[in-house]
Amino acid sequence: MSVTVRVPAKVNVQLAVGAARPDGFHDLANVFLAVGLYDEVTVTAADELRITCTGPDAGQVPLDRTNLAARAALALAERYGREADVHLHIAKDIPVAGGMAGGSADGAGALLACDALWGTGASREELLDICAELGSDVPFSLVGGAALGTGRGEQLTELEVGGTFHWVFAMASRGLSTPAVFREFDRLGEGRDIPEPVASRELIDALAKGDADALAATVSNDLQPAALSLFPELADTLAAGRAAGAPATLVSGSGPTTAFLARDAEGAEAVADALRASGTCRAVRTASGPVPGATVI
Repeated sequence: MSVTVRVPAKVNVQLAVGAARPDGFHDLANVFLAVGLYDEVTVTAADELRITCTGPDAGQVPLDRTNLAARAALALAERYGREADVHLHIAKDIPVAGGMAGGSADGAGALLACDALWGTGASREELLDICAELGSDVPFSLVGGAALGTGRGEQLTELEVGGTFHWVFAMASRGLSTPAVFREFDRLGEGRDIPEPVASRELIDALAKGDADALAATVSNDLQPAALSLFPELADTLAAGRAAGAPATLVSGSGPTTAFLARDAEGAEAVADALRASGTCRAVRTASGPVPGATVI
């Protein structure tokens, strides 16, 4: 018997970042939107824990116990007093090391799949607790839709969305390390007061109304200057998207994937075509959101 779970990517429509805390993390006001690019995690009973992966950039995915999918299986098994004897297969379609929570998606997917395979009957709250232990973005991968993440991003408040938002994502020629981007954020902020992160009321209202132009006027990412400092070529990709008419352009999360909001599906295709022709990125994808979180299929 096997169980397959489909899990979406995310884009951060707002990422407000506070100063570094004593534990090294940062307080965040992180508005997530789940979009229709998916990984699928299939869990099958096996003699021991092992991981395989296929899809774009699969060679960059760790196949040991550092993988969030493996860590999820181990965490659930430990909580329920059993062995994590499963084969985890990850079919990747979310960019690797791209700031779209692909690893977090795999963790949430493996957790939900193992729960179904083993019949543990864990509550949603238990699953979210394990997700929060695994990483700041993992709870949202389980929940999907749209949500405000506070704390280090793991404390979620689900948000209303009044329509579909159309996006274009440009994949960069190399990855960026999330810890490295946060270190650069800290370096760039040395000697100045960093305000407490607060969610934008205007942005939350724009989501609720399904208003792409209003959302475009309010998207923001406090990590963008740090990502651009470490990967200056991303500025060329952002400029190409602006020139193609995207109402909003931003680095997705810690990058290096860049995200472009369009007014409709036709506008998204036009921006995507322009980005492909620009020579400033490795690949281009379109997707819309919100979409549901981790789902057994």
